[in-house]
Amino acid sequence: MALYLVATPIGNLEDVTLRALRVLGEVDLLLAEDTRRTRVLLNRHGVAARLRSLHAHNEAQRSAEALALLAAGRDVALVSDAGTPLISDPGERLVARALAAGHEVAPLPGACAVLAALLVSGLPAAAFSFAGFLPRKRSERAARLAQLRSRPETLVIFESPRRLAATLRELAACFGPRQACVARELTKRYEESARGTLSDLAERFAAGTRGEVTIVVAGAPRSAPDAESQRGALRALLAQGRSPRDAAAQLHAESGAPRRALYAIALQERARADS
Repeated sequence: MALYLVATPIGNLEDVTLRALRVLGEVDLLLAEDTRRTRVLLNRHGVAARLRSLHAHNEAQRSAEALALLAAGRDVALVSDAGTPLISDPGERLVARALAAGHEVAPLPGACAVLAALLVSGLPAAAFSFAGFLPRKRSERAARLAQLRSRPETLVIFESPRRLAATLRELAACFGPRQACVARELTKRYEESARGTLSDLAERFAAGTRGEVTIVVAGAPRSAPDAESQRGALRALLAQGRSPRDAAAQLHAESGAPRRALYAIALQERARADS
């Protein structure tokens, strides 16, 4: 027996795995945040399932029902409205209780708006932080933005379409002229990925928009090392056999310092070493 966490499409109903469809049809109970939306997916693929709701207001009750089934040796699956369960969606309490009771919890990976938006943003994807929905209270929101402002990795934020422009303005005021991407209606018919600075995007969406929205923001710029540190780093790279151009390019990538200035210093250090 196991609790399966099953990712479902974020828009296009074809974005579901074969394993997910099999498991959804085999479990003894399928818990869904919105049974109406999940029923559309099941009908599209001809899957029959015993479907019950699990959302923020009934998670305690439904968790008890699911745990009873698991204890009886039955299988249970959990899906959210769209995408991967627990990512800004209900289910954490159920998973915690299932694990505490010694039951197996098995993830079935698939569609996720966080990763889809990150991929199309054009921003670095090697390291990123998912901030979910920002707090609604002004003081808590300001505190959260202050925490995120210095993070060097790419940031991914969920937002409602009616608050998009206001949030972009807040981000621009707090973060400055960073590059960002607004990914809207991903995998759906009117999918859109808009890129630019935060202030440019705030102006673009000032009249509002519709659909599911994910904001991707470049991380905090790296602080450039001082001149003496730059010289030391370039000397070390030159001593390894790097050309001045390659040494400058590497230090630029690592520190964000201006490439031309680094190249000029590297030439000076090469000339000093050769004299």
